[in-house]
Amino acid sequence: MWLNDQQLKNLQRAYYKKTECPVPTQVISSGECFPPPQTKQQAQVESLIQEKANFYADQQGMPCRSYLRSQSGMAVAFLAMNQVFGNVYSVDSTEAEDQEAAQERHDDTKGQFIFDVHTHHVHDDYSWEGQLWLRDTARGNNQDKTPWNPELVGQELDLKYYKFEYYLKDMFFDSDTTTALLSTSPSVDPYKILLSDDQMVATRNLVNRLSGTRRMFAHGVIWPSVPEYLESMDRASTELKVDSWKGYTIGDVLGAEPTFDKPWRMDDEDLTYPTYEKALKYGIRNICVHKGVLPIDYEKIPNWRYASLDDVGKAAQDWPGLNFHIYHAGLKMWRDGHGVSEAFEKTGRLAWIDEMAAIPEKYGVSNVYADIGLSFGALAITYPRLAAAMLGKLIKGLGEDHVLWGTDSIWAGSPQWQIEAFRRIEIPTDLQDKHNFEPLGPANSPVKNAIFGINAAEQYNIELDINGYPVENYQNDEISRLKAEYLMAGNQRDNLYWGWIQKQQAD
Repeated sequence: MWLNDQQLKNLQRAYYKKTECPVPTQVISSGECFPPPQTKQQAQVESLIQEKANFYADQQGMPCRSYLRSQSGMAVAFLAMNQVFGNVYSVDSTEAEDQEAAQERHDDTKGQFIFDVHTHHVHDDYSWEGQLWLRDTARGNNQDKTPWNPELVGQELDLKYYKFEYYLKDMFFDSDTTTALLSTSPSVDPYKILLSDDQMVATRNLVNRLSGTRRMFAHGVIWPSVPEYLESMDRASTELKVDSWKGYTIGDVLGAEPTFDKPWRMDDEDLTYPTYEKALKYGIRNICVHKGVLPIDYEKIPNWRYASLDDVGKAAQDWPGLNFHIYHAGLKMWRDGHGVSEAFEKTGRLAWIDEMAAIPEKYGVSNVYADIGLSFGALAITYPRLAAAMLGKLIKGLGEDHVLWGTDSIWAGSPQWQIEAFRRIEIPTDLQDKHNFEPLGPANSPVKNAIFGINAAEQYNIELDINGYPVENYQNDEISRLKAEYLMAGNQRDNLYWGWIQKQQAD
């Protein structure tokens, strides 16, 4: 949580929003940044989704809520976005009109390998009540004594919605995700830590025992400026056998008033390089580092520049045996999304993404990778042309084999809407011509298949066949069997989003 008490007064949990949509219609924050308000264009999208869904649901003789949770409902969302933002997403009106046509479109990608390298949940004993007060308010414990969301009145006030059971449901039952890497955020306050190394590994081991396959992977925390974390790498490597490492160069990010204490630079030879030495010693070579995604008042943070990308190139240059995965692709969040969009259209610049894309050529390295978690999802629902441009820039600068699929789930609920957005997105032809971007292609194009899973498979030693599909039999494991039963029983994606959004007068 990078949100202070004053900011929280202007926010609410996204699942309190009364209007259900298959994709979010305003930016959802995990707590790492103050989300911008819903734009006029997003409000238009939301209204169009409701209008179209009511029409098609009535035509098909089904409840609107059920329609919104169907494949046709997902198609309606992208039709609405194209109507407002221009043709960025591949979608046909027949998908909205015909459930079978929508299902057939979805089945074209059946078996597509999707490895989400950026996911979260909280541990079973997590008890920070700061995560619950807004839910209590929404149930009616507010000044007006009026429930914002009547459906919550009879629902227990419980942190379970951020815990393992919902993680399993959102990631593997309500989405097409095949494998996932579990992450956390470090803090000097143990009460606020989402998951320890032991707990991430416990989730990994539990899911893998349940599935009978290697479905889950787990991070171990690095924090070079806190000495005990260097020592903990020995046990994390030898006993817990973590799959990769995760750190925040900006320092301590948790708490109602985060201090951002104990920052570190990736290229600090005295402070940080001993961490890399241990990673290399134990053969756990993937170093995942949070970059960008700054809070709205980031200039007030004395060490905010530690979240920038100016320390990545030298570290990668000095440690060619390690792979540096830059989370969020280093995207610098902005106060004025409209201004950023206008500036891009005029100048072609996209803050910090350009710096990220330039690293390989500038430093002569090939061991830097971009995770698009949160960055793609946030742009896809606000300024889809920027989402497309970001992909174009990263692919052009890093290579299509150096971009990794991540969603920062489950803060924004099931990642299925992000999966659908990526399957359907195309770089507009005017941007292809102006910036020399290559097209992304259809849902299962070589470029999208590489980003969805093939690139991460190479990083995490998942064996693939000559067609880019995992050799491991995920499609017939226990998770797949349980998912089939879940769907046969009539269960649907719930379209709930767990993070923070700005309050609206209408809500």
